[in-house]
Amino acid sequence: MRAVVQRVTQAQVTVAGQTVGAIGPGLMVLVGVEEGDGDADVRYLADKVPNLRIFEDAAGKMNRSLLDVGGAILAVSQFTLLGDARGGRRPSFIRAARPEAADPLYERLAACWRDAGVKVETGVFGAEMAVSLVNDGPVTILLDSKKGF
Repeated sequence: MRAVVQRVTQAQVTVAGQTVGAIGPGLMVLVGVEEGDGDADVRYLADKVPNLRIFEDAAGKMNRSLLDVGGAILAVSQFTLLGDARGGRRPSFIRAARPEAADPLYERLAACWRDAGVKVETGVFGAEMAVSLVNDGPVTILLDSKKGF
């Protein structure tokens, strides 16, 4: 699984002009599920994301986690995170998991965060979505459960 984690002051996702998820301060997390991902990949991101120390403490250092500051997560599925554009100009998405495998893992990840006490909003899996956010910092972290980068 791959994730793009952005510290935000606010974020929202809309589908067909309707807001389906919105948060105030917290993390915007784009999630891509790779072919062959499973429970270990979900557990990795379920633990890593809310515990990343990317929020400032009183001294202005990034020493606090989402759990420490009580922020929320807006999670949006994005298969294009698995795009490979090394070979040409048109990305290949062959490594992205099929929807029937990816959706349950994406939903399980959101459930794990909720179980940890995090307020989680989501997009609509497979829908055309419009995402807007205010990146705070800016702070953007790339994560890969296979530690490919």
